[in-house]
Amino acid sequence: MLRLLSLSLALSLAATATAQTAEPAPRDATVMRLGSNWQLDGDLPVQSMLISLQGLANRGEPRLYFVYPPDWTYTFTESVRDYYVETHNITFDEIETAEQALGRFAQHAEGYVVWDDDVRTSLIVAFTVAGLEDALVVNEDLIPMAEAHGLTMLDDLRGRYTGQTDAQIYRDAWDRYGDRTSKDFIIWLGGAHGNTMEPGVADFGVYQRAFFTDLSANPVDQDEYWLADEMLGTMNPNALVMGWHSYKKDTEGQHVTLVSQNALRMEGLNTLPNTSFNTQIPTTPGYVFRNNHNVRPGETLIPEQKVYVSAVQTDGLGLGAWLKPGRGQIPYAWEVTMNWAWLSPALLQYFYQQATPNDLFIGMLSGPGYMYPKAIPDDRRPALIEEARQLTETLDLSVFEIMDYSEGTRTLGNLDLTRDVVDDYYDGMPDAIGFINGYGPANTYDLRDGRPLISFDYYLGENRPTEEAVTDLQELARINSDRPYFLLLHVRQWSTIEHVKGILDRLGPEVEVVPLDVFLTLAANRPDFEPRFADPDRPLTGPLNAPGSRGVRDRAER
Repeated sequence: MLRLLSLSLALSLAATATAQTAEPAPRDATVMRLGSNWQLDGDLPVQSMLISLQGLANRGEPRLYFVYPPDWTYTFTESVRDYYVETHNITFDEIETAEQALGRFAQHAEGYVVWDDDVRTSLIVAFTVAGLEDALVVNEDLIPMAEAHGLTMLDDLRGRYTGQTDAQIYRDAWDRYGDRTSKDFIIWLGGAHGNTMEPGVADFGVYQRAFFTDLSANPVDQDEYWLADEMLGTMNPNALVMGWHSYKKDTEGQHVTLVSQNALRMEGLNTLPNTSFNTQIPTTPGYVFRNNHNVRPGETLIPEQKVYVSAVQTDGLGLGAWLKPGRGQIPYAWEVTMNWAWLSPALLQYFYQQATPNDLFIGMLSGPGYMYPKAIPDDRRPALIEEARQLTETLDLSVFEIMDYSEGTRTLGNLDLTRDVVDDYYDGMPDAIGFINGYGPANTYDLRDGRPLISFDYYLGENRPTEEAVTDLQELARINSDRPYFLLLHVRQWSTIEHVKGILDRLGPEVEVVPLDVFLTLAANRPDFEPRFADPDRPLTGPLNAPGSRGVRDRAER
């Protein structure tokens, strides 16, 4: 089983393993399709049982793979299955029912744990028990099916947590199980709430014997907040916090801030599927990650008197537009989930091999995983940036993206970086040709040794009507009247490239859409900004921009 190794050692071992075989060794595996019902009173009990079974069955070798429904957050599961068949010599035998799955894989479980239908959080605790005790996760209705396959009860959560708060439940679970769980991985099984749960990442948590929770990182929820901080404080250096925060309890910014304060890195989402399988599939022998660079080392590009636009999709690979029509029609930058280099290497190879010449991969997000640099302890930040640098080198990434919500959100607060933080990135990533910053518009800029740091000017949400987006971008070009003007565009992952192209095509002949590495190289030659950093006296509440400005920044201020 893969434990969290130092990055250099993990990559070295992977390279050695692939070099020892001339072609991928043939494998046999099982595939099963999951449905779209993730309701507590619907199919969630059966699908949770299957996901726990997957985590157990895949220990030792990749045996069980799920194709998730078309409306699942990660849209690639069927396409990746086909890719494994075509390039990795894997033969899949498809099964259709939970009975068939248990008939084939119940031998990998020692028994079962029963969760309480009346206490949703007990299901999250049950996944912790599953990993530690090699137990199948079932509710009361599924006990007969488990026992029909020779399994006996190992733990019973029915009634244990009746009437308790989540803080009380997780305190009990942590006291019972915490010392035995992995200190390299911890799972936040948040996201959807109420009658819905989407535990796609749970197979990997079971596989790794991780602790599962969805504690709040909102400081108002003091009991949950301090217990979450206690748990994170026990993790090994650079451990992965996998999954996602609960949409019911706290915000993304609060959650990632707490993770970053503990110098750990976030790897989303709760819906991330099949990692217990993908983590055991190496890249094909001799494969080297190669990006589609558009600028030669040391090349100088001279900008013209025009508006330059570069588009970057939000939120990493596997979400949104990658498999939708239009990719390759315009230059586009894609945020790479860099930890997949060792966590799911063949999955990352899948994306690299599908890339068109117009698809440029970039490193993200703030570190070796999702982090907020202002929240990371100052003495820990350089080592984390170095680990991120190693990943960019392995993955041939020349641009790195930074984001920080530790003092705000896309519309409120301070999204800018301090000079000390920017210093650490320039010092720690000497081979990067440039950096980009923000999610929505931000105001951090710098230029050192021909390497710019530029913040996003505009956020294009998936529901923004075309006419309004065109008007917004034209208004930005009008207000920022000096030429050249460099407009960095962040595109929400659900927006299709055809939609984005339709907007950009209407901006007129003065606008040129260019690859991100070209954009940064042009800006370095004739910057339209002065260095600007976070103002320590700036209030942490209030609008980032004037009402109605939609991200306009005053160039004169810089």
